[in-house]
Amino acid sequence: MTYPDLSSFGHDPWWLVLAKALGVFVFCLLTVLVAILIERKVLGRMQMRYGPNRVGPFGLLQSLVDGVKLALKEGLIPAGVDKPIYLAAPVIAVIPAVMAFAVIPMGGMVSVFGHRTPLQLTDLSVGVLYVLAVTSIGVYGIVLAGWASGSTYPLLGGLRSSAQVISYEIAMALCFAAVFLYSGTMSTSEIVAKQQGLWYVFLLLPSFVIYVTSMVGETNRAPFDLPEAEGELVGGFHTEYSSLKFAMFMLAEYVNMTTVAALATTLFLGGWQAPWPFNMIDGANSGWWPLLWFIAKVWTFMFGFMWLRATLPRLRYDQFMNLGWKILIPISLAWIMTVAVVRTLRINGYDGLAAVLVSTSAFVGVLLLVYLWRTLRHKKTRPQRLADPPSTAPGAFPVPPIPAKEPADA
Repeated sequence: MTYPDLSSFGHDPWWLVLAKALGVFVFCLLTVLVAILIERKVLGRMQMRYGPNRVGPFGLLQSLVDGVKLALKEGLIPAGVDKPIYLAAPVIAVIPAVMAFAVIPMGGMVSVFGHRTPLQLTDLSVGVLYVLAVTSIGVYGIVLAGWASGSTYPLLGGLRSSAQVISYEIAMALCFAAVFLYSGTMSTSEIVAKQQGLWYVFLLLPSFVIYVTSMVGETNRAPFDLPEAEGELVGGFHTEYSSLKFAMFMLAEYVNMTTVAALATTLFLGGWQAPWPFNMIDGANSGWWPLLWFIAKVWTFMFGFMWLRATLPRLRYDQFMNLGWKILIPISLAWIMTVAVVRTLRINGYDGLAAVLVSTSAFVGVLLLVYLWRTLRHKKTRPQRLADPPSTAPGAFPVPPIPAKEPADA
């Protein structure tokens, strides 16, 4: 099996590049339609009820009908908004979400009408940093939407989103740094090639756990959906949006979910490489089969998003900030130092320390998982015990003492 590298890109004819770009865009749109339907079905089953089952066979056309309905609704623009920014905010949120998928490897080398090409739009020597930079731009759409709406609750949602992205992007970037140190490259295609034989989820388990936690916060999903928080902020940053503009925000959210899931697959789960035991089959990592493994891994993370939404309650904002700044970031910094030391020793010829890294990774990762579970689980608070009622006659209802009255003037 030939793994693509940076030299494999830049040789495609223009029509093939255009076809790849169109394929990435269609893949993102179809994933969003399917994800919305499956999420409603999964949440329904987890909550002991039926999901959509009226439109089309088994309700399969519900997402498509909802999209058409939103597109045909009247687009209302409230009075007092900053109209240019108000209209541009949904576009700013959607475009970076789709652009980030350009460097995600979805397969190895394939043949398209006689042309050998990697199943990836393009790649860069700093491909993962490109994803981090592009997804960071998407938050401007949320912040500007909250600010331009000219309303209190959207503004609070936009401010929450800016603080949230700053907090959790730091932890996410530190997870990337651990992968860069161990693999020695920032190219997404080369990171996949480096995981041949052993995925980084086993070597860098703490980074994987922190990244999975950070990607939930980065995409504003429950239990970290503080910028929307319909119980507190009506709808958050998109309260004043309707029709197609609201649909674009939902599109951006689900495309971002797909992007961070694909990036987690690329960095930690071997990318498009076949999982065990399928990797023992000849040809499992050749042709178009890797696309199947890639989609299966991405949908594993997508199901995790849905499971979290159905299971965990929304955190308070102070709990959310404490988790990011006081737990995830310090652990990430300590783990990066560990990875850097092991990497240096390996360069100097001490290859046996890879086993030490695996055992340390497993131990720290399990501890982190236990701590996160204890932190995020819903604890039932018992009401405080009331003071003993005043003593009364047996069987009588306790009556508070009557306040003393001042004698009336004679």
